[in-house]
Amino acid sequence: MRLGYGLGGVLSASLLLLFVLPIAALFWTAGSAGIFAALANQGFVVSIEFTLLASAIAVAIGLLLGVPLGYFLARFEFRGRSLIESIVLLPVMIPHLVVGLGLLLVFLPGTPLGEAASAVGLPVFDHPAGVVLVMLYVGTSYVVLASQNAFRSLDRGAVEAARSLGATPAEAFWSVSLPHAASGVLTGGLLMWARGVSEVGGFLILAAAVYPGPGWGGPVTSPASVYIYNLYGTGGLAGATAASALLVLVALAIFLAVRALAGAAPRFGPLGGGG
Repeated sequence: MRLGYGLGGVLSASLLLLFVLPIAALFWTAGSAGIFAALANQGFVVSIEFTLLASAIAVAIGLLLGVPLGYFLARFEFRGRSLIESIVLLPVMIPHLVVGLGLLLVFLPGTPLGEAASAVGLPVFDHPAGVVLVMLYVGTSYVVLASQNAFRSLDRGAVEAARSLGATPAEAFWSVSLPHAASGVLTGGLLMWARGVSEVGGFLILAAAVYPGPGWGGPVTSPASVYIYNLYGTGGLAGATAASALLVLVALAIFLAVRALAGAAPRFGPLGGGG
């Protein structure tokens, strides 16, 4: 028994070490001077600001679209559900350079969707809308899957109790189902945000250089990951390392802030009251 626990501990520690070592190497190599230099790089700061703006928009849309689908897949049995679940997993399985190429073909000028997007002032290629679109494609699967698992674990008796007290289906959803699934939905949103911020392949095809557009009145920029990729590609290993370390710090700060807010959020009883 002790041997089994010992082996499990060694394997677990090895995995944790694998997770930590590359990040530690970034900070060790960059040093505080390099991180402050990256912070003083106005171009990179603008890139981070744009990335945070685009990711916030993408997550908001992803939650709006993904949570209902997760609920639908969790609560209803129907023919074709396995097919829909497989479609939801597609963005997780295919290379994201392929994602960028596919989205480019769909939204090229002259295509029906490309013309429609341009008509409403949201052309996709090298436009903020393209960055949001890539983030949506590669990340919303996590919202759907996390929401589905959270709704699936809900005790149906709690929903039935709310209905017996006169709640409509919509009221039961908002007062019982959604509060119960809130932790799972939050997890899905965080995973989607992290996936969008870390994306590179789709951006390189669809929106590597982003020009001002609705919601972004700033200068021409690029998503933060592409900015770092370009730094590395031009031989600036030190600059790319320092920028990467700064991006990790920003992402970690946002992650911890969201987790803290989630921990401070009130817990809801069956009909929305405290308890």
